[in-house]
Amino acid sequence: FPAIRRAHTVTVLFILTCALVYVTLLEETPQDTAYNTKRGIVASILVFLCFGVTQAKDGPFTRPHPAYWRFWLCVTVVYELFLIFILFQTVHDGRQFMKYIDPKLGVALPERDYGGNCLMYDPGNTTDPFHNIWDKMDGFVPAHFLGWYIKTLMIRDWWMCMIISVMFEFLEYSLEHQLPNFSECWWDHWIMDVLLCNGLGIYCGMKTLAWLSMKPYQWQGLWNIPTYKGKIKRIAFQFTPYSWVKFEWKPASTVQRWLAVLGIIFMFLLAELNTFYLKFVLWMPPEHYLVLLRLVFFVNVGGVAMREIYDFMDDPKFHKKLGQQAWLVAAITVTEFLIVVKYDPNTIMLPIPFFIMQCWFLGIVLIFTWTVWRFFFRVSVFVQSSRSDITLRYKETRRRKQEVPTDRERPLGNGNTATPSGRSKLNGSSETVRQRKS
Repeated sequence: FPAIRRAHTVTVLFILTCALVYVTLLEETPQDTAYNTKRGIVASILVFLCFGVTQAKDGPFTRPHPAYWRFWLCVTVVYELFLIFILFQTVHDGRQFMKYIDPKLGVALPERDYGGNCLMYDPGNTTDPFHNIWDKMDGFVPAHFLGWYIKTLMIRDWWMCMIISVMFEFLEYSLEHQLPNFSECWWDHWIMDVLLCNGLGIYCGMKTLAWLSMKPYQWQGLWNIPTYKGKIKRIAFQFTPYSWVKFEWKPASTVQRWLAVLGIIFMFLLAELNTFYLKFVLWMPPEHYLVLLRLVFFVNVGGVAMREIYDFMDDPKFHKKLGQQAWLVAAITVTEFLIVVKYDPNTIMLPIPFFIMQCWFLGIVLIFTWTVWRFFFRVSVFVQSSRSDITLRYKETRRRKQEVPTDRERPLGNGNTATPSGRSKLNGSSETVRQRKS
């Protein structure tokens, strides 16, 4: 659609100017300072979004429209600026500032405890012995499935998705003394989360990736398609990728890729933890629409960020710097964690139980040991063995050459070796010379 794909910079500028002229000349400004402040901030954000949608740099994705991804890039900038503003406030002012967004916020809320009675079958409850399972069937069950389905489309690797899923459950075990929300039953961790919700989401995501990698990509113009069925199908395919790139992370190939994959897993887990800690320190209930908007935000920007990270890792000669969306997502993740540390350091600094510290220390030692063995000790041994093999092959070749007799040293019929002189080289053998003389 060439007309739709144009940026329409002049049109957007004309509409924006008309709106500002209307507000300035035809609308009377209310005498409410709080209302004018809110409206001024919203108008400033909208002007920035209009500028970014028409003038910002395009990213790696072009479907359904490049302006869609430019819009989310500008939203990423606005969200990071909002987090910086919250970070520079006091704890009381930051929490009370949330009332300007929603008057219901700014009130301390108790965290729900998912632990307690962990019996899957409660014989004491005759009316409903499976009530513990039904109590866990809340809105977070489909959210877990949908979240891991989308994460699989972002990461495009089964192993990395499973590692992140299992590692987050270990983090919940380790941090349940800080947030009661992490206190869950064992079957809630491993059966409902890892196997059912997360595992089923990862499986469906991998099936979708297989379909996207195998389907033909033929972008024919809408008006060139004769049938209405073909036009509808073409419009539906507009929301699929323009082309497909299979992610091959290869973490064990080089130490740089190994450290990069570890960094990606760490940032994923930190972003997951920020979801729970942010609503805890900013006093937002889990069902609040701001929590849902944050998840929608990461759904739209996470895929672009992962593609930019993969391009930067896979082809650093062409992609000489980290992509703009990946840079912003990393900055947002770090800023969110800093807000959590500033607003509730007492919760963050609660001592971790000793046996949990032992388990994490053992895991870190194992990762460090494997890294040293795989990329330093094993490589050095391989290089030394290669050099020794080359030396042995060279010596073996020289020995075989010495054992094979040359034409000069080849024995004659009487057992003597022929040692031709300089004259025989020119005139032939001595028998030939005698025959010539005779």
